[in-house]
Amino acid sequence: MTILIFSHSTTDCRQPMSQSTKNHLRIPEFAELPAPLFFRYDEFAAHSHAHPHRHPWGQLNYSAHGVMQLEVAGQRFISPPSYGIWIPPHAIHSAYNRHSIVYRSVYLDLSLCADLPQQACSVVMNDILKAILNNFAERDVQIPQSAADLRLGQVLIDQLHAAAIEHSYLPYASSTQTSFVVDSLRAEPGNADTLAQWAERVFVSERTLARQFMRETGISFGEWRQRLRFLAAIEQLETQQSIKEIAFYLGYSSPSAFISMFQRHAQCTPEQYRRQRCNSL
Repeated sequence: MTILIFSHSTTDCRQPMSQSTKNHLRIPEFAELPAPLFFRYDEFAAHSHAHPHRHPWGQLNYSAHGVMQLEVAGQRFISPPSYGIWIPPHAIHSAYNRHSIVYRSVYLDLSLCADLPQQACSVVMNDILKAILNNFAERDVQIPQSAADLRLGQVLIDQLHAAAIEHSYLPYASSTQTSFVVDSLRAEPGNADTLAQWAERVFVSERTLARQFMRETGISFGEWRQRLRFLAAIEQLETQQSIKEIAFYLGYSSPSAFISMFQRHAQCTPEQYRRQRCNSL
Protein backbone atom coordinates (compact mmCIF):
# COMPACT_ATOMS: atom_id res chain seq x y z
CA MET A 1 0.00 0.00 0.00
CA THR A 2 1.53 3.31 -1.06
CA ILE A 3 1.43 6.19 1.38
CA LEU A 4 1.99 9.69 0.02
CA ILE A 5 4.02 12.05 2.19
CA PHE A 6 2.95 15.66 1.92
CA SER A 7 4.98 18.81 2.29
CA HIS A 8 4.26 21.10 5.20
CA SER A 9 3.56 24.41 3.51
CA THR A 10 0.28 25.91 4.69
CA THR A 11 -2.60 27.42 2.79
CA ASP A 12 -5.04 29.79 4.43
CA CYS A 13 -8.59 28.53 3.89
CA ARG A 14 -9.64 31.92 2.56
CA GLN A 15 -7.26 31.85 -0.39
CA PRO A 16 -8.47 30.46 -3.74
CA MET A 17 -6.92 27.11 -4.52
CA SER A 18 -5.03 26.48 -7.75
CA GLN A 19 -6.88 24.45 -10.36
CA SER A 20 -3.76 23.49 -12.32
CA THR A 21 -4.04 19.87 -11.22
CA LYS A 22 -7.01 17.99 -12.64
CA ASN A 23 -7.86 16.09 -9.46
CA HIS A 24 -7.19 18.90 -7.01
CA LEU A 25 -9.93 19.18 -4.38
CA ARG A 26 -11.39 22.61 -3.79
CA ILE A 27 -11.70 23.79 -0.21
CA PRO A 28 -14.61 25.99 0.97
CA GLU A 29 -13.38 29.57 0.79
CA PHE A 30 -15.32 31.25 3.58
CA ALA A 31 -13.35 33.08 6.28
CA GLU A 32 -15.69 31.88 9.02
CA LEU A 33 -18.37 29.23 9.28
CA PRO A 34 -21.85 30.34 8.14
CA ALA A 35 -23.33 28.34 11.05
CA PRO A 36 -22.06 26.45 14.12
CA LEU A 37 -22.40 23.22 12.13
CA PHE A 38 -21.68 23.04 8.43
CA PHE A 39 -21.99 19.77 6.54
CA ARG A 40 -20.15 18.92 3.34
CA TYR A 41 -20.60 15.97 0.96
CA ASP A 42 -18.88 14.91 -2.22
CA GLU A 43 -17.52 12.04 -4.29
CA PHE A 44 -13.79 12.30 -4.87
CA ALA A 45 -12.12 10.64 -7.82
CA ALA A 46 -9.10 8.37 -7.58
CA HIS A 47 -5.80 10.21 -7.13
CA SER A 48 -7.52 13.39 -5.99
CA HIS A 49 -5.78 15.51 -3.39
CA ALA A 50 -6.01 18.63 -1.24
CA HIS A 51 -2.96 20.76 -0.53
CA PRO A 52 -1.94 21.46 3.09
CA HIS A 53 -4.22 24.02 4.68
CA ARG A 54 -5.83 24.90 8.02
CA HIS A 55 -8.90 26.66 9.38
CA PRO A 56 -10.13 27.93 12.76
CA TRP A 57 -12.82 25.29 13.18
CA GLY A 58 -12.83 21.56 13.91
CA GLN A 59 -13.64 18.97 11.28
CA LEU A 60 -14.83 15.37 11.28
CA ASN A 61 -13.95 13.57 8.04
CA TYR A 62 -15.68 10.34 7.10
CA SER A 63 -15.60 8.11 4.02
CA ALA A 64 -18.93 6.31 3.59
CA HIS A 65 -17.25 4.19 0.92
CA GLY A 66 -13.55 3.78 0.20
CA VAL A 67 -10.33 4.39 2.12
CA MET A 68 -9.55 7.97 3.15
CA GLN A 69 -5.95 9.12 3.58
CA LEU A 70 -4.97 12.31 5.36
CA GLU A 71 -1.92 13.87 6.92
CA VAL A 72 -2.59 16.04 9.96
CA ALA A 73 0.19 17.99 11.68
CA GLY A 74 2.77 15.61 10.22
CA GLN A 75 0.92 12.43 11.22
CA ARG A 76 -0.51 10.12 8.57
CA PHE A 77 -4.00 8.64 8.91
CA ILE A 78 -5.66 5.92 6.85
CA SER A 79 -9.32 5.37 7.57
CA PRO A 80 -11.91 2.79 6.42
CA PRO A 81 -15.69 3.44 6.46
CA SER A 82 -15.98 2.29 10.09
CA TYR A 83 -13.70 5.13 11.27
CA GLY A 84 -13.65 8.89 10.88
CA ILE A 85 -10.73 11.28 11.31
CA TRP A 86 -11.01 14.21 13.70
CA ILE A 87 -9.05 17.35 12.84
CA PRO A 88 -8.89 19.95 15.65
CA PRO A 89 -9.04 23.69 14.90
CA HIS A 90 -5.93 25.26 13.33
CA ALA A 91 -4.28 21.89 12.57
CA ILE A 92 -2.45 21.78 9.23
CA HIS A 93 -3.87 18.97 7.11
CA SER A 94 -3.85 17.60 3.57
CA ALA A 95 -5.45 14.67 1.79
CA TYR A 96 -4.76 12.12 -0.89
CA ASN A 97 -7.32 9.62 -2.22
CA ARG A 98 -5.63 6.73 -3.93
CA HIS A 99 -9.04 5.38 -4.96
CA SER A 100 -12.41 7.09 -5.25
CA ILE A 101 -14.33 7.74 -2.03
CA VAL A 102 -17.81 8.84 -0.99
CA TYR A 103 -17.00 11.73 1.31
CA ARG A 104 -18.89 13.08 4.33
CA SER A 105 -17.69 15.90 6.58
CA VAL A 106 -18.93 18.24 9.26
CA TYR A 107 -17.26 21.47 10.36
CA LEU A 108 -17.72 22.47 14.00
CA ASP A 109 -17.40 26.02 15.27
CA LEU A 110 -14.51 26.63 17.65
CA SER A 111 -16.98 27.06 20.52
CA LEU A 112 -18.13 23.45 20.04
CA CYS A 113 -14.60 21.99 20.09
CA ALA A 114 -13.50 22.77 23.66
CA ASP A 115 -14.28 19.29 24.99
CA LEU A 116 -13.26 17.40 21.85
CA PRO A 117 -9.76 15.96 21.30
CA GLN A 118 -7.06 18.59 20.94
CA GLN A 119 -4.99 16.27 18.74
CA ALA A 120 -5.95 14.58 15.49
CA CYS A 121 -7.24 11.04 15.99
CA SER A 122 -9.33 8.23 14.53
CA VAL A 123 -12.96 8.18 15.65
CA VAL A 124 -15.00 4.98 15.81
CA MET A 125 -18.11 5.82 13.78
CA ASN A 126 -21.16 4.34 15.46
CA ASP A 127 -24.42 3.75 13.59
CA ILE A 128 -25.97 7.02 14.81
CA LEU A 129 -23.09 9.17 13.52
CA LYS A 130 -23.15 7.36 10.17
CA ALA A 131 -26.93 7.62 9.86
CA ILE A 132 -27.02 11.38 10.52
CA LEU A 133 -24.21 12.14 8.09
CA ASN A 134 -25.72 9.93 5.39
CA ASN A 135 -29.24 11.27 5.97
CA PHE A 136 -28.09 14.89 5.69
CA ALA A 137 -26.13 13.99 2.55
CA GLU A 138 -29.16 12.36 0.94
CA ARG A 139 -31.23 15.48 1.66
CA ASP A 140 -28.38 17.88 0.84
CA VAL A 141 -28.53 19.55 4.24
CA GLN A 142 -25.47 21.75 4.68
CA ILE A 143 -26.82 23.94 7.48
CA PRO A 144 -29.45 22.45 9.83
CA GLN A 145 -32.39 24.85 9.95
CA SER A 146 -35.58 22.97 10.78
CA ALA A 147 -36.26 22.05 14.40
CA ALA A 148 -35.83 18.35 13.55
CA ASP A 149 -32.49 18.91 11.80
CA LEU A 150 -31.21 21.12 14.62
CA ARG A 151 -32.00 18.30 17.04
CA LEU A 152 -30.13 15.83 14.81
CA GLY A 153 -27.18 18.21 14.75
CA GLN A 154 -27.13 18.26 18.55
CA VAL A 155 -27.33 14.45 18.64
CA LEU A 156 -24.33 14.31 16.32
CA ILE A 157 -22.36 16.56 18.67
CA ASP A 158 -23.34 14.41 21.66
CA GLN A 159 -22.38 11.22 19.85
CA LEU A 160 -19.06 12.71 18.78
CA HIS A 161 -18.26 13.50 22.42
CA ALA A 162 -19.13 9.94 23.42
CA ALA A 163 -17.39 8.19 20.51
CA ALA A 164 -14.44 5.91 21.14
CA ILE A 165 -11.19 7.25 19.73
CA GLU A 166 -7.90 5.68 18.71
CA HIS A 167 -4.55 7.28 18.03
CA SER A 168 -4.68 5.82 14.51
CA TYR A 169 -6.56 3.01 12.77
CA LEU A 170 -3.32 1.56 11.37
CA PRO A 171 -0.50 2.92 13.56
CA TYR A 172 3.10 3.29 12.50
CA ALA A 173 5.96 1.84 14.54
CA SER A 174 8.96 3.59 16.08
CA SER A 175 11.72 1.02 16.61
CA THR A 176 13.95 -0.22 13.81
CA GLN A 177 12.79 -3.83 14.10
CA THR A 178 9.05 -3.15 14.23
CA SER A 179 9.26 -0.49 11.51
CA PHE A 180 10.93 -3.01 9.22
CA VAL A 181 8.03 -5.43 9.70
CA VAL A 182 5.37 -2.72 9.29
CA ASP A 183 6.94 -1.24 6.16
CA SER A 184 7.43 -4.68 4.60
CA LEU A 185 3.81 -5.64 5.17
CA ARG A 186 2.51 -2.31 3.85
CA ALA A 187 4.45 -3.03 0.65
CA GLU A 188 3.08 -6.61 0.48
CA PRO A 189 -0.25 -6.99 2.37
CA GLY A 190 -0.57 -10.61 1.25
CA ASN A 191 2.62 -11.70 2.98
CA ALA A 192 1.68 -14.60 5.25
CA ASP A 193 4.94 -14.97 7.21
CA THR A 194 4.47 -15.68 10.91
CA LEU A 195 5.59 -13.41 13.74
CA ALA A 196 8.33 -15.94 14.47
CA GLN A 197 9.65 -15.64 10.91
CA TRP A 198 9.68 -11.84 11.13
CA ALA A 199 11.43 -12.01 14.51
CA GLU A 200 14.16 -14.17 13.02
CA ARG A 201 14.70 -11.60 10.25
CA VAL A 202 15.15 -8.70 12.68
CA PHE A 203 17.26 -10.75 15.14
CA VAL A 204 14.96 -10.67 18.17
CA SER A 205 12.84 -13.32 19.86
CA GLU A 206 9.20 -13.77 18.87
CA ARG A 207 8.12 -12.72 22.37
CA THR A 208 10.23 -9.54 22.20
CA LEU A 209 8.81 -8.57 18.81
CA ALA A 210 5.25 -9.22 20.02
CA ARG A 211 5.81 -6.94 23.02
CA GLN A 212 7.38 -4.23 20.86
CA PHE A 213 4.48 -4.39 18.42
CA MET A 214 1.91 -3.99 21.19
CA ARG A 215 3.85 -1.20 22.90
CA GLU A 216 4.45 0.83 19.74
CA THR A 217 1.13 0.38 17.91
CA GLY A 218 -1.30 -0.39 20.73
CA ILE A 219 -2.57 -3.52 18.98
CA SER A 220 -1.24 -7.03 18.39
CA PHE A 221 0.67 -8.11 15.30
CA GLY A 222 -2.29 -10.25 14.18
CA GLU A 223 -4.80 -7.41 14.58
CA TRP A 224 -2.51 -4.94 12.81
CA ARG A 225 -2.11 -7.27 9.84
CA GLN A 226 -5.86 -7.87 9.65
CA ARG A 227 -6.50 -4.11 9.58
CA LEU A 228 -3.93 -3.70 6.83
CA ARG A 229 -5.54 -6.44 4.77
CA PHE A 230 -8.98 -4.94 5.33
CA LEU A 231 -7.81 -1.58 3.97
CA ALA A 232 -6.16 -3.31 1.03
CA ALA A 233 -9.37 -5.29 0.41
CA ILE A 234 -11.45 -2.11 0.19
CA GLU A 235 -9.09 -0.78 -2.45
CA GLN A 236 -9.09 -4.07 -4.39
CA LEU A 237 -12.89 -4.15 -4.37
CA GLU A 238 -12.78 -1.03 -6.55
CA THR A 239 -11.18 -3.17 -9.28
CA GLN A 240 -12.72 -5.89 -11.44
CA GLN A 241 -11.04 -8.72 -9.53
CA SER A 242 -13.20 -11.53 -8.23
CA ILE A 243 -13.56 -12.18 -4.49
CA LYS A 244 -11.47 -15.32 -4.91
CA GLU A 245 -8.67 -13.39 -6.64
CA ILE A 246 -8.65 -10.72 -3.91
CA ALA A 247 -8.58 -13.38 -1.19
CA PHE A 248 -5.52 -15.09 -2.67
CA TYR A 249 -3.83 -11.73 -3.36
CA LEU A 250 -4.17 -10.88 0.34
CA GLY A 251 -2.67 -14.17 1.48
CA TYR A 252 -5.83 -16.08 2.44
CA SER A 253 -5.98 -19.79 1.71
CA SER A 254 -9.67 -19.66 0.86
CA PRO A 255 -12.32 -17.05 -0.04
CA SER A 256 -14.34 -18.01 3.05
CA ALA A 257 -11.50 -16.98 5.39
CA PHE A 258 -11.23 -13.65 3.58
CA ILE A 259 -14.99 -13.06 3.69
CA SER A 260 -15.04 -13.80 7.42
CA MET A 261 -12.28 -11.24 8.07
CA PHE A 262 -13.97 -8.61 5.91
CA GLN A 263 -17.36 -9.15 7.54
CA ARG A 264 -15.83 -8.73 10.99
CA HIS A 265 -14.48 -5.28 10.09
CA ALA A 266 -17.20 -4.00 7.73
CA GLN A 267 -20.34 -5.72 9.10
CA CYS A 268 -21.10 -6.80 5.54
CA THR A 269 -19.65 -9.21 2.98
CA PRO A 270 -17.32 -8.04 0.20
CA GLU A 271 -20.09 -8.47 -2.38
CA GLN A 272 -22.52 -6.47 -0.25
CA TYR A 273 -19.89 -3.74 0.06
CA ARG A 274 -19.54 -3.65 -3.72
CA ARG A 275 -23.31 -3.39 -4.18
CA GLN A 276 -23.46 -0.50 -1.67
CA ARG A 277 -20.91 1.35 -3.80
CA CYS A 278 -22.98 0.78 -6.94
CA ASN A 279 -26.14 1.99 -5.16
CA SER A 280 -24.41 5.17 -4.00
CA LEU A 281 -23.54 6.25 -7.54
